[in-house]
Amino acid sequence: MARPREFDETVVLDAAVHCFWSQGYEATSVRDLAQSMGITGASLYNAFGDKRSLYKRSLDHYVSNNFGDRVQRFESKLPPFEALEAFFSEIIERSITDKKRKGCMLVNSAVELAPHDKEFCRVVDGVLGEVEAFFRRCMEAGQTSGMITTAQSHEDLARLLLSVVLGIRVLARSRPKRELLEGAVRSVFALLAANE
Repeated sequence: MARPREFDETVVLDAAVHCFWSQGYEATSVRDLAQSMGITGASLYNAFGDKRSLYKRSLDHYVSNNFGDRVQRFESKLPPFEALEAFFSEIIERSITDKKRKGCMLVNSAVELAPHDKEFCRVVDGVLGEVEAFFRRCMEAGQTSGMITTAQSHEDLARLLLSVVLGIRVLARSRPKRELLEGAVRSVFALLAANE
């Protein structure tokens, strides 16, 4: 009979996310992970498999608790334009208050792993597709309600926002300045607003 786990999986996954997010995949050792998670290396392997498998679980956990949570909070409760404003405002706030300049674990994965690993390329592409789909839904609803310009298709506007959010997340690693990040978003939202 298998022994029950002696740890809270959510707590140890949070610790793994923090470790990978702070150091990156390559620079993080299994020893770093076990120490950060408060479990033995054997428990880590038994519960999560190898480092790569744990990274995938950690990335899924990160995406669910960040992007998934953010979309659910904003899309279900706010009109499309306001949902987008709240989405970007929260990302900027988190970016400029992050003393370690970790950026976004998904974007970090896109840069570090996706170019060299087909599976992670598919994972990152899938999540970026979900981000784009959220933007597309907001654009389409905003255009239908007359709040967002119809000068460009909702698909192209969603792609523009995807590019902007990725740019903000990269800039936040080296230049996490409020005026820079808010200035970029302010210009884009001025372009999105429907002319009265």
